[in-house]
Amino acid sequence: MSSLTAEGSSWRETGTRFAPFALILLRLVVGYGFLAHGFTKWSRGPAAFAGILQATGVPLPHFMAWVTIATEFTVGLAFLVGAFVSLVSIPAIVLLAVAIFTVHLAYGFSSIKLISVVNGRAQFGPPGYECDLLYIACIAVLALIGPTPISVDRYRSLNSLEHQSLNKGTEAVS
Repeated sequence: MSSLTAEGSSWRETGTRFAPFALILLRLVVGYGFLAHGFTKWSRGPAAFAGILQATGVPLPHFMAWVTIATEFTVGLAFLVGAFVSLVSIPAIVLLAVAIFTVHLAYGFSSIKLISVVNGRAQFGPPGYECDLLYIACIAVLALIGPTPISVDRYRSLNSLEHQSLNKGTEAVS
């Protein structure tokens, strides 16, 4: 075997072994993103966000402002610790889809629209739906791939497997 082939094989084995840990980074970025957005809305005041929702035609804007903030906090925390990821993926994707159709779709795909540079600082236009789609793709991967290492879901699944094997052992004895 050539040294190049051996290096390639070694790299694949290392990649395969550590691939599940790459998903932790994805989970942390998604969780932090939702928490950051929820915190921004909270710190500016739910009433300010309700005003934005009302201007975009969202029904029950004050109620929906609170629902959105609570959802972003809950989903963000769940992703950060890896708890109930498949379950919280549903409201997360719904929230992102609503944002796409009520706000970002009108601005096109790109999230980065350089308008000008003023005093050496870039000025950007309104973001399109690109980031929302990236979040949805990340969430779909996390929901479909199953529990990641160092997560509440992994702990729960391991405990569930142990519980099942203990039950099978006691059934065999009976």
